[in-house]
Amino acid sequence: MKYITLPETGVGDTHLSFYLAMEEYVARYLDEPDCFFMWQVKPTVIFGRNQVLQNEVNVPYCREHGIEIFRRKSGGGCVYADKDNIMLSFISHGDNVPMTFNRFMTMVIFVLQKLGVKAAGTTHNDVMIGDKKICGTAFYQLPGRSIVHSTMLYDTNMEHMLNAITPSADKLQKNGVESVRQRITFLKEHISLNIEELKSFIRQTLCKGELLLTEADVEGIKEIEKSYLSREFIQRL
Repeated sequence: MKYITLPETGVGDTHLSFYLAMEEYVARYLDEPDCFFMWQVKPTVIFGRNQVLQNEVNVPYCREHGIEIFRRKSGGGCVYADKDNIMLSFISHGDNVPMTFNRFMTMVIFVLQKLGVKAAGTTHNDVMIGDKKICGTAFYQLPGRSIVHSTMLYDTNMEHMLNAITPSADKLQKNGVESVRQRITFLKEHISLNIEELKSFIRQTLCKGELLLTEADVEGIKEIEKSYLSREFIQRL
């Protein structure tokens, strides 16, 4: 599996929408059977293709705290991400959804187990450590290609995670941070690697060789990104 890298110039501190577009560009235009890359973003909420923005995202809180909001083309729930999460993208040939999901889950679990973490998958395509979630996954298809992306919780800003996604005030008072922390765990609590060391370990474990994108590829990604930035796409439904 090839690791996809970006040129050092001309990219900068990109938004989550860029990386969603990058997945789509790789799927549409790169003739590689299996591709993988990792990315991190400034504080951002990403919600699923079938979700209603106002029902899922605490828009006033996000605006107040500079948290960006984007819709993805895969299904699933609303997720908060920041620089302390590692976002994983896997692009593969084929249309067999269960097989592709299984391959991706197997890879993630293999990496964690190799680090000495007792990780396991669920039928809901989550990766768990014991009874706590460490990694959630979503999926969508293009003709002949499958895209799986996942958010790995190395660490995060719990206050933002709790408030950027729309639980009611009553739910916050009754459950709050402690309730959320009972359902999730952070990878930093289970391994000795820092986040950059973890990214290097994941890449070395899963990938052989790399494919360096060109400046022209970056321009192609930015062209696709326009669809993710449109008000109609973000606010539809």
